[in-house]
Amino acid sequence: MADLNPLSLWRRFLTLPNESRAKTLAVAFLVSVVCAVLVTAATVVLRPIQAQNRAAEQQARLEALIAAVPGISDLIEQSGGDALSTVVINLDAGTAAKEVTSETLQAALADPANWTTLSAAEDIAGIGSRPDYAQIYLLRDGDAVSLAILPVVGTGYNGRIQALIALRGDMRTLAGVAVTEQAETPGLGARIAEPLWQQSFAGKRIFDDTGAVRFAVARGQTNSDHEVDGITGATRTGNAITQMVQFWAGPKGYGPLMTAIRRGEF
Repeated sequence: MADLNPLSLWRRFLTLPNESRAKTLAVAFLVSVVCAVLVTAATVVLRPIQAQNRAAEQQARLEALIAAVPGISDLIEQSGGDALSTVVINLDAGTAAKEVTSETLQAALADPANWTTLSAAEDIAGIGSRPDYAQIYLLRDGDAVSLAILPVVGTGYNGRIQALIALRGDMRTLAGVAVTEQAETPGLGARIAEPLWQQSFAGKRIFDDTGAVRFAVARGQTNSDHEVDGITGATRTGNAITQMVQFWAGPKGYGPLMTAIRRGEF
């Protein structure tokens, strides 16, 4: 009768010559099993540490981004509240995205299925199509949002304009704006990047009392709560800024999110 004692089997296995195919395959199998167990155990043990490191790295990137934008860091200090947080939102729903995170956003937006083609009537910002997901930045005071920093994009006189708009917690009042990319005419439209002009956005109201979007860059000086002074000789650039802000404050932009924040649902 065969001896099935594990210790005896192990001893017989060790006595096999090293050139034995059976011994080689068995050793390879055992090594792979041990490695798999170690990797699995390390993954389980290190997962909380990895999550903390990712969160810390994300916060560091966020702080670096905000620190590089003139005026935005001052707005954060003035608004009070807790630390600024990053959220990926579903623009159509106006809610936090369940299936896309900051880490997977870039890959998600590489898929054409995650973009919405805009009709000519909808596309007042001249962008052609709009991503279904966007990464935004929120400052909270307790459970309430006290400041929202929203990336926006539009088409100017000479090309793409990118900016960050900061909204107070009422989601109706601009706290500030920072143009982060532009290719407008030097000395004319390019003045949208000047801090002095950007400071004129603070306190302006995007919506009127009926909820209609009223923000605009005026053709000259204005005393309106909804308008900022225009830049002489840069009417088309001013119109582009108007249309960009109006689009992103509307139903195809951050409109659903703004409504959710006003209702305390976000």
